[in-house]
Amino acid sequence: MIIYDITRDLSADAILYPGDIRPRFREIDNGQYRVTEMTIGTHSGTHIDAPSHYIEGGLTVDRIALDVLAGSARVIDCSDAETLIGPENLADRLAGARTLLLKTWFSGREEFDPGYPALSPEAADLVVEAGIACIGTDAPSIEAFCGDGSVHRRLLGAGTVVLELLDLAAVPEGEYHMVALPMRLAGADGSPVRAILCNGKE
Repeated sequence: MIIYDITRDLSADAILYPGDIRPRFREIDNGQYRVTEMTIGTHSGTHIDAPSHYIEGGLTVDRIALDVLAGSARVIDCSDAETLIGPENLADRLAGARTLLLKTWFSGREEFDPGYPALSPEAADLVVEAGIACIGTDAPSIEAFCGDGSVHRRLLGAGTVVLELLDLAAVPEGEYHMVALPMRLAGADGSPVRAILCNGKE
């Protein structure tokens, strides 16, 4: 079995979406043991957007069913999409998918780029209509930097949870088993996750 860790390092140097909280870590040594004080945001590093991120009264991260975040997943290569992933990039690639992960040219990038590939509103409609329970991207956001929140609202309002800032650089297009579990943060709108894929082959 091949296991792919598709989580980016969470560090002070992590890619930061403008306006988000810069992760900070301070080691405390009392002479017997060490602990680390952390300052992070719910959307730091590889993370999940719960419906409550945009939808008032939407599910918080601790209430998302675990089977949404552990199960079959399809990785599709959208590297040819420059700044917008449209219906033409997804057409005939969604049937039977439960979780959809979008691999783009952003995987492996170490700095924020406002021109990252994002899902178009029309593609978001297609994802919802296909019954996708979870959609993930290797970009900093599923929505364009200049977006108005409509893509998030369309997905999250339909109950489709969103994973962002994955690292799919080493992952070929195909079918996998995914586990992407958030911290159980009561009432939170998101959480960093540790996400892995395995292909089930010995």
